[in-house]
Amino acid sequence: MHFTLADLVTDITQNAVEAGAGTVELDVTESEKEFRFLVKDDGKGMTEEELKRAIDPFVTDGIKHPNRKVGLGLPFLIQTAQQSNGGWDIKSEKGKGTTVTAWFDTGNVDVPPTGDVAGMFRTILMFNSSAEIILRRTKNIGAAEIDYEVKKSEIEAVLGSLEDVGSLVLLKEYLQSLESEE
Repeated sequence: MHFTLADLVTDITQNAVEAGAGTVELDVTESEKEFRFLVKDDGKGMTEEELKRAIDPFVTDGIKHPNRKVGLGLPFLIQTAQQSNGGWDIKSEKGKGTTVTAWFDTGNVDVPPTGDVAGMFRTILMFNSSAEIILRRTKNIGAAEIDYEVKKSEIEAVLGSLEDVGSLVLLKEYLQSLESEE
């Protein structure tokens, strides 16, 4: 089970990276009434039948996780969105990629807490992949207005390897500073 919305976003973004994408885009938008995210990749995509299986909690392809009998990433996302008066949409085309969008009514008692967005972005940037990862963030809550974009290639050009402890500390500080700007 996912404890925060950031956990859900991380899971769905990891799916995009693991789909063999060359580029993964993540947009996270937060307002006083809604948390919304979009994950778009140019990976292997799914046929209509594969998409039906992907949203069925009692089906897994048996390839990604050979010992699992169920696949719960998308079903958990759908359940969480629906129970919190939100919604979801998935568009996919075989050989072209997939776009997953979900939104949550932040005033609903059943919506999980947002979680650590800066930490989520750091985790996503650390995924073991050569894919270009583009993170976009917009937050308008009260007087707090945040709007930024981060690209993995640009971060690596400045910090070097994201496997180096020093680079990871700097990345954490940088992302936290972006989240605290007003």
